[in-house]
Amino acid sequence: MPPIIEIKDLSKKYGKRTAVNQLNLAVEAGEIFGFVGPNGAGKTTTLRILATLLRANGGEAFIAGHSVRKAPRGVRGVIGYMPDSFGIYHDMRVWEYLDFFGACYHLREGERKRLVNDLLELVDMTPRRDEMVDKLSRGMQQRLGLARTLIHDPQVLILDEPASGLDPRARVEIRELLVELARMGKTVFFSTHILADVAEICTRVGIIEAGRIVATGTLDELQRGLATQRAVHISVLDRATEAQEFLSALPGVGGVEAHVEQNQQQRTRLEVKFTGDDAALSAMLSGLTARSIPIVHFSEDSQNLEDIFMQLTKSSLD
Repeated sequence: MPPIIEIKDLSKKYGKRTAVNQLNLAVEAGEIFGFVGPNGAGKTTTLRILATLLRANGGEAFIAGHSVRKAPRGVRGVIGYMPDSFGIYHDMRVWEYLDFFGACYHLREGERKRLVNDLLELVDMTPRRDEMVDKLSRGMQQRLGLARTLIHDPQVLILDEPASGLDPRARVEIRELLVELARMGKTVFFSTHILADVAEICTRVGIIEAGRIVATGTLDELQRGLATQRAVHISVLDRATEAQEFLSALPGVGGVEAHVEQNQQQRTRLEVKFTGDDAALSAMLSGLTARSIPIVHFSEDSQNLEDIFMQLTKSSLD
């Protein structure tokens, strides 16, 4: 089955500046895909091309089998697009706002009424149905905007910075909404600069820099791909010298440093530089326990998404 979003050699220039540079990406149906990159990397331009609001200079993109270049109407029928900032109509109540967009999609009045009620319940805004749209908080407006993207029951949601400008509680609530939409079978493709949002909910991540994808995968895959040397921390109660000698002789171990931990019953912490795989790491622990060395702590440093992002986008900061 082909990916629900497929981008092939996509390019976009503004005069002499290249915003998107032969970008390639595939997103499977049902994913929550985080599109991450520094300011000016090409995130918004890519999303606008996918939403058929911009024409690419080269390449192609398909959404649910529809070409954004050759079949924009087909694309618009299967996507719900929310820009980073969207128009708020004055003198319009919350339910009227959704009803208006339902009418734009030629939904019948009775169908619109049921749908508006369902969407307000989904985004937890039923108590605010009669409030004026322009009086809502930023967080409530984002919820309403998300409900608007769902008015025609799209397969794919394309969201540009959906949590931008929100307080921490509102960000958590938006994340929970996106997870719920994925459970309902929607594919969620969203850009963000808030790395915590990506780490919390995304099935996969794509990192873009200077208009090109520099890495894609799950957080674990990105961590493994960047880790040229692993750092393992082991604390033992005694027999530290024996443990150090055993570890130093293992394949893949580049060095072992010992540090006495103060106020911890004279524990010794061993810091191991290691290039082996997970099976070798497991064998390391098994070898220590087989020798009855009293281990009280065994862990490995792991990179978070911020570490990965800083490594992959380093050139843009130089």
